[in-house]
Amino acid sequence: MLTTPMVAAVLVPLVLWRMYSRIRRLTSRQRSKTWRHRTTLVFFPLLVLALGTFALGTHPIALAGLAAGLPVGIVLGHVAIGKTRFEQVGDTFYFTPHAPIGLAVAALFMGRMAWRAYEFYALGSFAHHEFVTSPLTLVIFGVLAGYYMRFAFGLLAWRKRTAAHDTTHGAST
Repeated sequence: MLTTPMVAAVLVPLVLWRMYSRIRRLTSRQRSKTWRHRTTLVFFPLLVLALGTFALGTHPIALAGLAAGLPVGIVLGHVAIGKTRFEQVGDTFYFTPHAPIGLAVAALFMGRMAWRAYEFYALGSFAHHEFVTSPLTLVIFGVLAGYYMRFAFGLLAWRKRTAAHDTTHGAST
């Protein structure tokens, strides 16, 4: 049987690597991939629905937290997409996200997850089972989900506008 320190020794480096790669992606130029943006627009709403359905029956205050976080994340995503740099090189699309907003949303979520992991670890593996029913956790997740959904929608809209412009522009020359 694996002991808690052994599990932590495996999970901590993995989590730190994912945090590093997420932060790097939030601050550097990236290639725009429509499949990734569409996946975000499928995955996050499904996750929000699953968490909302779970909270609906057992923890209505947590559901209110999720509902409160979503519009905040959508507004932050809207502002961030407006400050994002877009470029097209040949047929390849790139974008550089507005780092301060993305980093703030990621840090908020990672900080909450780190705190919840500490509580989980400090109280033992079965003593703290309401991991996703905490109103604060769901507010923060709502902010994250709203941000990523709005940002992905903005990226797809930019790609569509750019493709339409290229078609129109190409037809007129």
